[in-house]
Amino acid sequence: MRPLVVMGVSGSGKSTVGAALAQRLRVPFEDADDLHPSANVAKMSRGEPLDDNDRYPWLALVGEWLAVHEDGGVMSCSALKRKYRDQIRGLAPDVVFLLLDGTPELIAARQAARPGHFMPASLLASQFATLEPLAPDEDGVVLDVDQSVDAIVQGYVDQMTRDAEDR
Repeated sequence: MRPLVVMGVSGSGKSTVGAALAQRLRVPFEDADDLHPSANVAKMSRGEPLDDNDRYPWLALVGEWLAVHEDGGVMSCSALKRKYRDQIRGLAPDVVFLLLDGTPELIAARQAARPGHFMPASLLASQFATLEPLAPDEDGVVLDVDQSVDAIVQGYVDQMTRDAEDR
């Protein structure tokens, strides 16, 4: 078992899928949203996107948590840009990424169904504009979010089983 980041835009299901995967794999789970400093939460609540200076210390906390859980732990974290994933990998080099992929229309509908979250739907376009999909040299899996949580979890487990058999 290696540390895992369940990533994607806001509303893609990172927290739900991450918690379900952690339960299935019997490893600890952490939501990176809970690691944001209050200034970041306040900024996003005002509808202002975070910049790299806001994200740097937050991503350090994410990477540190994953490094402590090098034998298995699941973190939900947007990790939208390659350089953010590189920062995480710098602290937790064995990390694997699971990108939850969905259309802007599907994600917008999901966001609309969760009132009260600090990330307003108005920032969704900036999230999609920022998202850099996993590159071929990045260790990870891309799964479509237009399926049940159980199907996503099983899809990830099946892919990791195939990858282990190929080694």
